[in-house]
Amino acid sequence: MSRAADTQQQAQAATGPVRLSDATLASLPAEVQRPAYDRDATTVGIVHFGPGAFHRAHQAAYVDDLLAGEPDWAICAVSLHSAGVRDALQPQDGLYTLALLDEPPRLRVVGAIREVLCAPQQREAVMARLADPAVRLVTLTITEKGYCLSADGVDAAHPDIAHDLAAPDAPVSAIGWLVAGLRARHAAGVAPYTMLSCDNLADNGLRLRRAVLDFARRLDPTLAGWIGAEASFPRSMVDSITPASDDALRARMADALGVEDAWPVQREPYAQWVVEDDFRAGRPAFERAGVVMSGDIADFDRAKLRLLNAPHSALAYLGSLMGLETVADAMRDAALAGFVERLMRDDIVPTLALPDALDADAYIAAILERFRNPAIAHRLAQIAWDGSQKVPVRLLGTIADALAAGRGIDRLCLVVAGWLRFVVRQARAGEAIVDPMADALTALGRDATGDADRDIAPFLKLDAVFAPLSSDPRFVAALTRAYAALGGGDRAAVASALTAASEAQS
Repeated sequence: MSRAADTQQQAQAATGPVRLSDATLASLPAEVQRPAYDRDATTVGIVHFGPGAFHRAHQAAYVDDLLAGEPDWAICAVSLHSAGVRDALQPQDGLYTLALLDEPPRLRVVGAIREVLCAPQQREAVMARLADPAVRLVTLTITEKGYCLSADGVDAAHPDIAHDLAAPDAPVSAIGWLVAGLRARHAAGVAPYTMLSCDNLADNGLRLRRAVLDFARRLDPTLAGWIGAEASFPRSMVDSITPASDDALRARMADALGVEDAWPVQREPYAQWVVEDDFRAGRPAFERAGVVMSGDIADFDRAKLRLLNAPHSALAYLGSLMGLETVADAMRDAALAGFVERLMRDDIVPTLALPDALDADAYIAAILERFRNPAIAHRLAQIAWDGSQKVPVRLLGTIADALAAGRGIDRLCLVVAGWLRFVVRQARAGEAIVDPMADALTALGRDATGDADRDIAPFLKLDAVFAPLSSDPRFVAALTRAYAALGGGDRAAVASALTAASEAQS
């Protein structure tokens, strides 16, 4: 143990448990990966809004892999509301543990975050970072609602946006902060930073650009013109299952490290980050850390939606009907696992225009391996939520494309029918249906008779879900057949339907 670590441990012995920090890095077990660079030599080049678990498990880990060769891209993490992340990580010098949920788990300490700020409490410090010419990239993981979007820009009626338009020097929204920083740079003659959304939001870069320009235009058309001409808003796609941190994770990390970590994070070993290469202020060499730099973001997004999210829904609805609890449990059922793989290879891949950088066989193999990971307890009941929102984008678009190409849709419709049978089961059992259309779905489920012809027609009247496919007789016939094939939705009937669908000709 180093003298610095020994001194810190002695000092903390009287006040509380020894914490993870720069001083205690040397005391960690040898198998724990730690930053492979001099942290004192790094400087902040990225400001990130929304340093929750996903950012720290995903983007920050990629940046951590680059700092040995590019030390001027360290991160200043900014929380827009809560001081929790700052208060947890500041005593730890920004360090935290990332647990990769494999068998056995692999642990690494991430050092990419050099500063943690809470915007409401440290306004001057946040503004100073945004105005700093050394900061050339601002990234965001704030969830879709954090962007306060309207159809063609920013929602001016949103309380946070209305506040920021009235008091632009005291912003509370992410958009308000971005524009405040850009105003300061414009006034000082400093080039704008690149703004990179890393949220699961379709056309995230384009929508962020519209929101920023709309907000800026309402304040100063000249500023908006400068941003539109000089700044860039790359699109991106991210993927990695990141379970929430909890006290059990903290306890496991304390046992493994020999020191306390107030806010470790965890994720599956697999991670994907695809970014449009449009960085006018410079960028790290992301590709050296495994980031895919591509102009085909929409195609990557569509591949993820159809090849990852649609099979997830298949496992959720059909697996739940079979009495299974987690994704890994569902993948241990041979009939269900075989059906999902056939669905992906024979029914979904033909509907996709895959980017050159994405090999279909390798991508499918990686997804199936992720689904089988027993260290990720991803509950089917949770994936089954919000079916009225998920089924149209995950499955019905694929069905429409298959019909347009003259291909069969029976396996795809079996998944949709699985959702309907799931709704019926929940309604009849008096179980809550977690869905924005819960009232309508519950009523339809209670009225269902079990007869396919009688049950399907009322569901198809849900235009928000099924239009315009509900008027296509090919879809109606295939969905009716699939619903009938699932029988009463019991395990034996579902397994029989899965086996028959897997063996059927495409």
